[in-house]
Amino acid sequence: MAGSQIERAFSLVESLTGEPQGLPLQTLAERLDIPKSAAHRMLTELVRLGYVRQNRENSRYQLSAKLVALSFRYLASSGADIIQPILDRLAQDSGELVRLGVIDGARQTWIAKSQGARSGLRYDPDMGRDAPLFYTASGHAWLASLDDEQALQMVLRQGIADPDQFGPNAPRSTDELLAYLHRARERGYAWVEETSAIGTSALAAVVRRPQSDEVIGVLSIAGPSARLAQSRLAALAPLLLSAAEELSAASPASELFA
Repeated sequence: MAGSQIERAFSLVESLTGEPQGLPLQTLAERLDIPKSAAHRMLTELVRLGYVRQNRENSRYQLSAKLVALSFRYLASSGADIIQPILDRLAQDSGELVRLGVIDGARQTWIAKSQGARSGLRYDPDMGRDAPLFYTASGHAWLASLDDEQALQMVLRQGIADPDQFGPNAPRSTDELLAYLHRARERGYAWVEETSAIGTSALAAVVRRPQSDEVIGVLSIAGPSARLAQSRLAALAPLLLSAAEELSAASPASELFA
């Protein structure tokens, strides 16, 4: 791959983020399209710095906990204390999972959450992932804030995974996606049922910067469809929109929205 040494190093780290079992040197070199010797030098340096470790049993390279620790340290000191009570209150009121995604260029990344479900089925995916734009409520909420052409370009830039892995109600064409977005614009929030997976539903609304009205994040409520029937999703919408407005007002004091 082209790019500077630091770009290659970050690409290597990103390759390891989705591989908790680690990857062998040869695979990493192939993913980065660089010589095996160059990949080994970078890995050796990352191991020395404590960001990567090598499994002694199978020689695979894995991320250490150092990046995770740095992330939590950043969140603890950069305004997460300002936004977390808002997420916690919405989670308590809804009884479901609440997530906040922040917009960074062409990416929307889930960076904070609060789990409101105390018993029964719980929907609780990992944080730190980019929200899939094509079939999630968080993705639709952000796309609906754009015009149709911009929205489709954003989806194409991110790419679309295997449709067979989506839920039964996921859009199967750009026309179906645009229909979802048009409904989201009419309501003021996105609403999906079994689009990302069987048995899960969600609704989401954007968070805007108060001074400029720029979309800087997306707030969502998600959970099992057995609890989130259409009537309950509609009942939760005012709570979601109120919390999104509160986050917008609080955003200037949080580095997470810088």
